[in-house]
Amino acid sequence: MRLSVLDQSTVVSGRSPDMSIRESLALAQHCEALGYARYWCAEHHNSASIAGSAPEILIAAIAATTQRIRVGSAGVMLPHYAALKVAEQFRVLDAIAPGRIDLGLGRAPGSDGLTAYALNPNAATASEHFPSQVRDVLAWMAGAPLPDNHPFRAISAQPQGPGLPETWILGSSDFGAQVAAHFGLPHCFAYFISEGHGAAEALALYRQRYQPSPRHPEPYGAICVWALAADTAEEAERLFSSRALARLWRDRGIFAPLPSPEEAAAYSYSEAERTKLESLRRRSFFGTPDVVAARLRALAAEVGVEDIAILTTTHDPAARRRSYSLLAAEFGLQGS
Repeated sequence: MRLSVLDQSTVVSGRSPDMSIRESLALAQHCEALGYARYWCAEHHNSASIAGSAPEILIAAIAATTQRIRVGSAGVMLPHYAALKVAEQFRVLDAIAPGRIDLGLGRAPGSDGLTAYALNPNAATASEHFPSQVRDVLAWMAGAPLPDNHPFRAISAQPQGPGLPETWILGSSDFGAQVAAHFGLPHCFAYFISEGHGAAEALALYRQRYQPSPRHPEPYGAICVWALAADTAEEAERLFSSRALARLWRDRGIFAPLPSPEEAAAYSYSEAERTKLESLRRRSFFGTPDVVAARLRALAAEVGVEDIAILTTTHDPAARRRSYSLLAAEFGLQGS
């Protein structure tokens, strides 16, 4: 089993959001030493709960302060941007860390409608052009020709070089799976967003419709799962309480800093909220490392993947690092 990391640079209560970015830098170095394969940075905008608004910049900083781990985006929300600019950014990143850069592309806004409009005034229709944007990014990054009738065929993305970032298509529905299959690209399903709904079906569709590409003759699927491990079941439950309350808030449209376990314990839950919490608890991956690892292995077998990206959010950065350490040991990762 290959394990990777998804980091949203989560904002937590009581600390300035800029600290979350610096904690991401420290966590990337920690996870590299543990033997994780990839470290992916998310993109969200206008959120009081997530500081990761510019993955391309964070990727550069992480790539410059690590040696082995692959570093990438999960993802760049392509409808916000010009395909040429994304290709240029990731050509530069590949020059900074040759052979270690992943470009994960997504179609979702990662924000509300007004913020999406602020990022791109054509946001309402931009997502309809996602497949053609993917085509253009792939061609510009590879230095390959665009279609004969393309208005920007004469333009190249610099700096070109012998290497090439590895492009992934991300998604939480079967749309991303179909785009990935069409272009012959790896696909990562956001299990943590959909709470698992449609994961097996989307990945099966991806494999069924896969069109081999020179770089990826066979389909390669992965899933991203929220998971947390602690030394005891009681400690895992305590740490999970932060995420549980944040999830209740999110479902009500409240995007606030991640509360501490103490704040979660002091919160007055309604009966309806307690019912939702129990449902969320049953579906979530948390506990001692052996329990979490067993559930992750079972999930990977169920959906047919050998690659899992783990998203862990805790109020205490030390607890997050401990969780990744425990899972690395449980899966037998070979660190430095």
